Amino acid sequence: MNKKGKIYLIPTTLGNSEINEVIPAYVVEIITNLHYFIVENIRTARRYIRKVSATKNIDEITFFELNKHTDISDISAYLEPCFSGNSAGIISEAGNPGIADPGADVVRIAHKKNIEVVPLVGPSSILLALISSGMNGQNFAFNGYLPINDSERIKKIQELERKSKTENQSQIFMETPFRNTKMFDAVLKTCRNNTLFCIAADITLSSEYIKTKTISEWKKQKPQINKRPTVFVLQAQ
Repeated sequence: MNKKGKIYLIPTTLGNSEINEVIPAYVVEIITNLHYFIVENIRTARRYIRKVSATKNIDEITFFELNKHTDISDISAYLEPCFSGNSAGIISEAGNPGIADPGADVVRIAHKKNIEVVPLVGPSSILLALISSGMNGQNFAFNGYLPINDSERIKKIQELERKSKTENQSQIFMETPFRNTKMFDAVLKTCRNNTLFCIAADITLSSEYIKTKTISEWKKQKPQINKRPTVFVLQAQ
């Protein structure tokens, strides 16, 4: 009987940064040797693999697409190569798979099928934002994307600020880049003046911008973060 292949959780860059600056050499080697990939977007995954390994023959790769349109019943078939001894990699659109990403569904099924899951080292915008914010790294929560509806968003921000205060917990969240300004304005409108708020934009890129200020300080200076990938961290005092 063939030994099962593994599932590798493959990190990607957070933008157009140089591979050798954010992706370890051993991860590059693993990507180069894989022939099966479960990806959020085939086009961007192909582009990333070409950037990692210019000599790799893309036409020899089998891609399985995994996104919000994928039927959960189809995912088991994506793991079939592993039962023939072939390892596969999961690639997100940015950063690490499984966080704010459908890759977690594959990992859960892999565990059920007793397939070894191997996380690989690479940039995580969430953790990089937290550790550079100066806020509580002992007790924190990632809240993903907040509601789009204005009133629901404000209600959620109020809830996060209260929880941060009562539990001394850093609150991390994200927004689609073109709605960053609206999110920033909502936080300024909703939170108390002494609440700490970190804006971490373009993490690991040459245009990286990371600042932590109180709400009252942010009201005096509005950053240019529209359409820039951004992670927000909030902590009430």
